[in-house]
Amino acid sequence: MATNLDIDSSLIEEARIISGKPTKKAAVIEALNEYIQRRKQLKITNFFGKIEYDSKYDYKKQRHVK
Repeated sequence: MATNLDIDSSLIEEARIISGKPTKKAAVIEALNEYIQRRKQLKITNFFGKIEYDSKYDYKKQRHVK
């Protein structure tokens, strides 16, 4: 699916140079993948302080289960 976007060419060129990618398309794809990954990581922080742990749970004991 072809998509035409009006993006500042200097931004794309800078992204291409910084990423070391040979083409604008490759640089944009990498940038989008990094953006998506970062946003997914940020969603994980929503769980901080909300998960309850059993203080009696012994994770080391689970390592030796035969």
